[in-house]
Amino acid sequence: MMRYSRIAAGLISLAPMFLWIGKADAQKVTLGQRVDANRRIAMDKIDHSVWNALLKKYVDQRGQVNYAALKASRVDSQRLDQYINILSTASLTKPAKRAGQLAYWINAYNAVTVKGILRHYPTKSIRNHTSKLGGYNIWKHLLLTVGDRTISLDAIEHQVLRKMNEPRIHFAIVCASFSCPRLLNEAYTAERLEKQLVANTKDFFANKNNFQYDVRARQFKLSAILDWFGNDFGHNQAERLKAIAPYLPTRQAYTAAINNSVSVRHLKYDWSLNEQKKSLKK
Repeated sequence: MMRYSRIAAGLISLAPMFLWIGKADAQKVTLGQRVDANRRIAMDKIDHSVWNALLKKYVDQRGQVNYAALKASRVDSQRLDQYINILSTASLTKPAKRAGQLAYWINAYNAVTVKGILRHYPTKSIRNHTSKLGGYNIWKHLLLTVGDRTISLDAIEHQVLRKMNEPRIHFAIVCASFSCPRLLNEAYTAERLEKQLVANTKDFFANKNNFQYDVRARQFKLSAILDWFGNDFGHNQAERLKAIAPYLPTRQAYTAAINNSVSVRHLKYDWSLNEQKKSLKK
């Protein structure tokens, strides 16, 4: 009797954990479609033209998104769903060129994020949808179907893209916030990937909200992205500054970075929605 009472007590103590797991599973939202293995294609063969057209129509040169207009358009909302279904046709096992894989995962991250915001729009910030107490968390519970798997935004960023050893992905994937890099108003493609990454990285550091150089104080103020993901750029400050030096906006800043002759502080991150102001309802 004592043995069974202990077992019962153990199950009771685990009940909150099972309840939490059940709640987390209930929060999951799955995008895309299941595709038979014989219909899947190599990742670098995925057609991003639908996403490209949507970006050109709803994203301006600053990377701000007209969420209101996109949500109001039934046709274009369906096109976004169509593109996400196209992403689901990618194979996780067929050989693909690295540039094509990078372009695929960057586009996938950005498209799923936009879809996630539209599900809750109007909203002021993605952080309003990132519960840490067992509720819905857009980064963990919004899942893209690819092959036989579903993959979250967190997993795309941390388990896929960051492991591809291309730190400039941090200036290409966009978490729908003002302090994020701009959402490029064209799809990333294998053919143009290098030029696109260079252009968006330079644009990122040209923005005073992401980079400031106080010459007198000999100090760089960098985006918090360089704090959170600093190890992706190097093992120490000298290596990190050398990695970003080619993209800094002035020769003076470049030289200071190469020589590691500055101290570094990090700027406060603005999580407000990367929304075109003209689209806000009055």
